[in-house]
Formats: sequence, structure tokens, C-alpha cells
Amino acid sequence: MGAKMVNFGGWDMPVEYSGIVSEHLATRTAAGLFDVSHMGEIELRGPQALDLVQFVTCNDAARLTDGQAQYSGLMTAAGTFVDDLLVHKISDGHYFLCVNASNQDQDFDYIRDAGRGRFNAQVENAGERYSQLAIQGPKALGILTRFTSAPISSLKYYHFLTGEVDGVSALIARTGYTGEDGFEIYLAPRHTEKLWNDLLEAGKSEGLLPCGLGARNTLRLEAGMCLYGHEIDDTTTVWEANLGWICKPGNGDFLGRNALLAQKETGVRRVLAGFEMQDRMIARDGYPVIVANGQKAGCVTSGSPAPFLKKNIGMAYVPVESSAPGTSIRIGVRSQEASAKIVPLPFYKRPR
Repeated sequence: MGAKMVNFGGWDMPVEYSGIVSEHLATRTAAGLFDVSHMGEIELRGPQALDLVQFVTCNDAARLTDGQAQYSGLMTAAGTFVDDLLVHKISDGHYFLCVNASNQDQDFDYIRDAGRGRFNAQVENAGERYSQLAIQGPKALGILTRFTSAPISSLKYYHFLTGEVDGVSALIARTGYTGEDGFEIYLAPRHTEKLWNDLLEAGKSEGLLPCGLGARNTLRLEAGMCLYGHEIDDTTTVWEANLGWICKPGNGDFLGRNALLAQKETGVRRVLAGFEMQDRMIARDGYPVIVANGQKAGCVTSGSPAPFLKKNIGMAYVPVESSAPGTSIRIGVRSQEASAKIVPLPFYKRPR
């Protein structure tokens, strides 16, 4: 389709089709279609599948009902992130994990090794069996409804079902990485191209555009969502990343629990914060962040123009004492220091 392609973790991926701004705005105002088949899928089956999920992740998967999903963290023993992921409960003995593409093999090894000899559960690296298309935006439901008789309009956020889409068996989840309503569709790879083309054709009159990694990144940044390798990695904890809501240390032992309880007791010294530039300069990933007294506080984890908000925004770890909304900070932009101020996250919330 004439997309600009790049190597992304070993995958040949589209950065943009018509342009990052047009794709971003289409997703906010109409709909965007993303081929995110690079994402990894890992399946856990067996009588102790839940126990294994509970041991390696920090959220409480025991709370899930069949057909419900949750955002969670795959934890190191130090309470930092091996990865972030979505945990879907298919049944009591079957859990479906969606993980980051570049981490899929290491995540599989990590989960399998953690469970070996400890839990009666089978771990499958299932990514080869799945493609994933994400249709996101206020018109996503109306477009997708034409292709399925499954009751997707009544599907709650972070719930899923299995049904046919365009005549093909699929797992349809009301999830996404854009801050908009929408669906992520998991299906056999051989059917992906037809569904992609049929969705694009059906949505053309509604303003649906094919979208690449560039718009996916600016959309999730506006929505204040973390990206592995940027906001979270094996040096950051859930408390530091403002993800305490996905950490349930009261629900039994899991990898990193003791370290996280200890850090909660002593308090964090740095925290992830959002900021807005106060002039026209753009804060890019990796630019230095300067707080009070000229102290260098680290680097911008993600930064870019926000096409819908028409501001230049970013996220960075700053000392707790510099994290209150309204606090002035400075960003090193090439040879200059540009003014910015801390603002609440997320930057964007979709109208309900």
C-alpha cells in the first residue's frame, strides 16, 4: 500500500501510510486500522495455569471471569518489568497472554522456566498461530459490526469473546493501545489479508485509514500509556511507573512481591510524570530532563508532538519532589534548555 517500512525488532513494519498526523486524527475522530500481528501470544493450559499466571504477574488474575482481560506486569524477582502484557481468561484452565513482539521469546522462556517443576501447566509460544488486527476509534464498532453477528456492541471494555469475523473464527477483544474505543482481533494468519482489505473497503466512506507504528506511538503517548523499553523495563517498578493499580501484593506470593512491598514501605524517589513544552520546541526520546537547582533527573522516555491536542508533550522520570502538576522543568533540546511544566496524566481522555 506504499507504506514507509522499517525494521522493528526483526519485523518489517509500516511506520506510516498516508502520514502520522492524518492517521492519528482519523483514529481520534473516525477509525484507524492497525496490523499488529508482530505482537506475541503465549498460552497457558492446565489445572495450575492460574497459579502460574499469579506467580509471574503482579495483578490478580483470580479476579477475572471467563471472557475478561486485564493489564498486568511480568515481574522480575527485583519487582521490575520483564514485560507488560494483557492476560485473557478463556477458562479456568486456559489463559491467553498478549506480550510485546520483541520480548515474546524471552517471555516464553521466562514463564516456562518459572513454572517448571512447580506448577502443573503447559506453556505454549503461540505467536505463529495468530495475527492481530486492531480497529480503533469512535466508528470502529459500527464498521466491525458489519462483519460479525457476535454481540460485540454489548462487550464491555477489557472483555472478549470468540466468534466469526468475515466468516473466520477469531478472538475479539474490546481492548486497544490508542486511548479510543475499539477492538483487537486475533485470527489465523492466512485470513489476515482478506479481513484487512474488507475492513478498509467497508470503512473507507466512514474515514477509516490504515495506520502504522508512528500513529500508534503518538496515540498511546497522548493517552499516557507506557511503552516497554521506554517508560518501563527491568530497571523500573510499578510504583515508580504510576502503575500501582495493576499491583496486588495482598493476593499471595508472586515474583518481585517482597521487593515491591519493601519499596512501598520506604517510598519511591522518582516517579513517571507527564509534561507539556511551554514553547514550540519538541522533546524527543532520550533528551535530558533538568529539574530544580539544575539537577539532571534523567531523560525523556517518550516525547513528540501530540497531533490531536496540538501540543508538544512527553513523559519522564523525575524526583518525587518535582512531580506535582504545575512544576517547572527544563528539557535539553540540542544545545538549548527549553521550558516545560508537569501536567496530570493522561494527556488525553476520550469523551464518553
